[in-house]
Amino acid sequence: MTTGLIWHELMMWFDAGTFAGPMRAIYPIQPGEASENPEAKRRIKNLLDASGFTKQLAVITPEAATERDLLRAHTPRLIAQVKELSAANGGQLGLSAFTGPGGFEIGLLAAGATMAATDAVVSGKLRNAYALVRPPGHHATADGGMGFCLFNNIAVSARHAQKTHGVGRIAVVDWDVHHGNGTQSIFYDDPSVLTISLHQDGNFPQVAQDIHGAVDEIGNGAARGTAINVPLPAGSGTAAYRAAFDRVVIPALHAFKPELIFVACGLDAGNHDALGRMMLGPEDFRWMTAAVMKAADTLCQGRVVLSHEGGYHAPSAPFLALPIFEQLSGLSSGVTNAVAVRMAGMPPPVLFSHQEAAIEAARSRSPLLA
Repeated sequence: MTTGLIWHELMMWFDAGTFAGPMRAIYPIQPGEASENPEAKRRIKNLLDASGFTKQLAVITPEAATERDLLRAHTPRLIAQVKELSAANGGQLGLSAFTGPGGFEIGLLAAGATMAATDAVVSGKLRNAYALVRPPGHHATADGGMGFCLFNNIAVSARHAQKTHGVGRIAVVDWDVHHGNGTQSIFYDDPSVLTISLHQDGNFPQVAQDIHGAVDEIGNGAARGTAINVPLPAGSGTAAYRAAFDRVVIPALHAFKPELIFVACGLDAGNHDALGRMMLGPEDFRWMTAAVMKAADTLCQGRVVLSHEGGYHAPSAPFLALPIFEQLSGLSSGVTNAVAVRMAGMPPPVLFSHQEAAIEAARSRSPLLA
């Protein structure tokens, strides 16, 4: 079976705003392009095209999700709010979340793209799939947009998999540098969905001085143990992420035994990204992809769906994504990975004591790993 790429040019047209301006604006500074802009994502597609790799993938042009699809994960109030702003001149939806005109329709398309990836994988048409979407989704809660996210693409698609395809247990592995707070909150009381977030400790979001993504956020009621957070210290790289996978992520997946695995695939833990302070390189993303695929082969017939989240450094993002596509497909692009060459030997493959302590705290707080 083949690896799928879900892509639609219209998603690159989403207007995430400027977050600045001279008059009555959030910040009194000259307006500039938002960090979440098309460039990094488009360059991923461009590299796949230019290298000829796209021809080796099953490219799917998605249809938009429906409002009924969204209602499985979101409230009518949020849907109405996005629709109203989109139909006007755009506006602020929530903390660091803006939509321009037409954003509602593009948000539906991003959710639909992740749903299309899910359909193809669960039906057995594809071995795995990557939805290269924007706007991203993992900060969107049931009732609010946040952090460039309007709707939670993975949450909508997970509910779609359960309601339409009869999938039972689902796991979400989120390696975006920011906490997957929206996904966690939507499923916090649901024992059928495991959420695992590896993120930079103390990074976005911070609401009312409370840092989201702490190790003691473990799920509620019957879902106790189905939320796992691994807040890693700034500066973590290969050794820390591998230890987190070996000691927390993979054991948790095996304990939970999902029937489908989603990956919230942010690239902003990459060494060059301005919105994070982590030190991952291309081969780290290859390794994490391989680790999830190996677990999926054992647990759920290899069913893995990746949905794009963050990643804001346009020159390096394509070279972080390329090894993911190579690993998913088992094929080589033939491209010399300039970022991998530049990062060879950096950082040193040493697990520092403060990183180990953070990983152990996450492991010890999880009832699933007791």
